[in-house]
Amino acid sequence: MSLQDLNAPSAKSRLSAVPRFDFDRTLNTIGAWTLGLLWFLPVIYGLWTAIHPGEFATRFELFAPLTTDNFERAWNAAPFARYFLNTILLVTFILIGQFILCTLAAYAFARFTFPGHNLLFTLVLLQLLVMPDILIVENYATMRVLGLVDTIVAIGLPYIASGFGIFLLRQTFKTVPKELEDAARVEGAGPLGILWKVYVPLAKPTYLAYGLVSVSHHWNNFLWPLIITNSVETRPVTVGLSIFASVDQGVDWSLITAATLMTSGPLLIAFLLFQRQFVQSFMRAGIK
Repeated sequence: MSLQDLNAPSAKSRLSAVPRFDFDRTLNTIGAWTLGLLWFLPVIYGLWTAIHPGEFATRFELFAPLTTDNFERAWNAAPFARYFLNTILLVTFILIGQFILCTLAAYAFARFTFPGHNLLFTLVLLQLLVMPDILIVENYATMRVLGLVDTIVAIGLPYIASGFGIFLLRQTFKTVPKELEDAARVEGAGPLGILWKVYVPLAKPTYLAYGLVSVSHHWNNFLWPLIITNSVETRPVTVGLSIFASVDQGVDWSLITAATLMTSGPLLIAFLLFQRQFVQSFMRAGIK
């Protein structure tokens, strides 16, 4: 047998070098693209309708004229500037309150032992199993007793204590090495000083991830704000958009889709600008 024959690849190795068709991967790819297109079709329709005259809302013509009149008409037809201001104040109020209360509660559950520790934490976890809609009647009665009906505070107050936020921050705080806390205590730091200088800086990815979830959820929240608000001065964009779209003389889809894009645009733009930070924060925080 010659040396050339020894160096020649065998038939088995040649067959293994041929790329094999991965049926499962191909099927998953097709399914993912199909679901993505089905999800994106309403967005495409909304964008098409918003930037074209009303007569093209139900028919597609490639060279249909473009217009921005729908956005101008929608902005002038309802006090969207006030709605946006109310929404920004609302999500800011909720986020600050959640950061403060969830941080203190998570720190207590993670590093302190007290009577009823496990029972209280179990009650916090049980909050995750309770749908907020179940508590609407009780929450409304509470806000009426406090005299807060039709206020921005009334919209955000039931969401200040978040069981999900407490659980998420507690799990993050428990991963902080105990030696860092001991070193800070040797330097003379008290419990709040240790929390502020040790735990909070190390949990920044978790705060960012939770903040993005909180802002997105309460920006789009609809049912509770609809029930608790009665005036333009307190309505967020979701409630304002629903009332704006409730017309008796037919539905102008061009106007409605333009208003919808205006209300959802800030969140979409923020996600596109901070997409990398958004994904990385979730990966570091361990949110699946």
